[in-house]
Amino acid sequence: MIKSINPFNGNEIASYEEFTPQRLASKLASSDQAYNSWKGTAFPHKAKSLKKLAVLLTGKKDELATLITSEMGKIFKESKAEIEKCAWLCKHYADNSEAYLTEDIIETDASKSFVKYEPLGVIYGIMPWNFPFWQVFRASIPTIMAGNSFVLKHSPNVMGCAIAIEELFLEAGFPSNIFTNLIIDIDKSDAVIESPYVQGVTLTGSRRAGSAVAAVAGRCLKKTVMELGGSDPYIVLKDAKVNEACKTGMCSRMLNSGQVCISAKRFIVEEEIFDDFVNEQISLLDYLKTGDPLSGKTDIGPMARLDLLETIEQQVDRSIMMGAKLMTGGKIIDDKFYAPTLLTNVKKGMPVYDEETFGPVSVVIPAKDPEDAIRIANDSIYGLGASIWTQDMDKANHIANNIEAGAVFINGMTKSDPRLPFGGIKQSGYGRELAALGIKEFVNAKTIWLR
Repeated sequence: MIKSINPFNGNEIASYEEFTPQRLASKLASSDQAYNSWKGTAFPHKAKSLKKLAVLLTGKKDELATLITSEMGKIFKESKAEIEKCAWLCKHYADNSEAYLTEDIIETDASKSFVKYEPLGVIYGIMPWNFPFWQVFRASIPTIMAGNSFVLKHSPNVMGCAIAIEELFLEAGFPSNIFTNLIIDIDKSDAVIESPYVQGVTLTGSRRAGSAVAAVAGRCLKKTVMELGGSDPYIVLKDAKVNEACKTGMCSRMLNSGQVCISAKRFIVEEEIFDDFVNEQISLLDYLKTGDPLSGKTDIGPMARLDLLETIEQQVDRSIMMGAKLMTGGKIIDDKFYAPTLLTNVKKGMPVYDEETFGPVSVVIPAKDPEDAIRIANDSIYGLGASIWTQDMDKANHIANNIEAGAVFINGMTKSDPRLPFGGIKQSGYGRELAALGIKEFVNAKTIWLR
């Protein structure tokens, strides 16, 4: 049985019987059959269902947000924002999918030569718990609008969200088995990847999970997209609007109780303003309130699972033992929250410097100048996102051009946007989600030449 436990009160929400191997095989075969009917469906018809899906999300926003908060602890206003973002994504792809997949005409010695984009088949999505609707939608919607079908293996602790998403697709008018939720644990994942029906795999998760899944898919010669962890640098130069940079950075880091891949995790601040930045961060963090995530007065909800709480505590404690200085926080509250935490004197070799910290923990590192900031920013195995704060656009462009990351935001918080491609480099993964690049990840770019 797969169980969903409320991380705030510890109550069991529901339990779900895992699919037998026979039922799993049947679901995959049905998804393939659905694909063979769906792949030729005209874009206007697909867009009609997608627009209805957006309407359903908006109309059921409070109900769905309550489900998110109950299953993984995100504060209610953030859960509502997640549902709103999913509706935005649906509208975007309803309006733009056909244009994104228009044939590309290429001038050659032929009478006509062009590239057309055709779907591949069943795509397997392995999705995380931290954004239980958004991560699924940003992977599945472009994939389905390209003409594929999608099968989901969601995290066990948000299985209620997975079931709700499948029901929403059906209610919106999508054919049965175009979107299919698989109630399976991770030990069944290899069998799904190896299935002859499955033609590609997309995963959002840890480096370890990505490496394991990519190895199986590679052995089967199946296309993969990997959106893995991050340790995003947040560079603040001495000429930046420090108060704005400080507040935005705090919001970025503390969103979803710090359980965000692209949140600001390493604040790299020029020495001249280092103390001011640290003091302002302490004031902002000490103001945040932990509590019931359904309450409008709560800023920080519980960690999604006990093992995640223990991991972040160990990373902070080990770093302090190695010389990091605790400025605020650094403790577990009521066996479910981790206090908003800030560390300085952080050095290479410490867990909070080298590893991804998935919780409400900030580190602030001094930089001598912009070149030193670039060096520190790139001194990571990760390369997901980055943020730069300065009023000098020449410096900003120079730094952005030299940062090793999939996305760089200047004077703004790093975030995903349906209009922009999203993904990382280095150990943060490969491939892109969203925008035109995202919808083309799981298609056959077929060249046609004629005379």
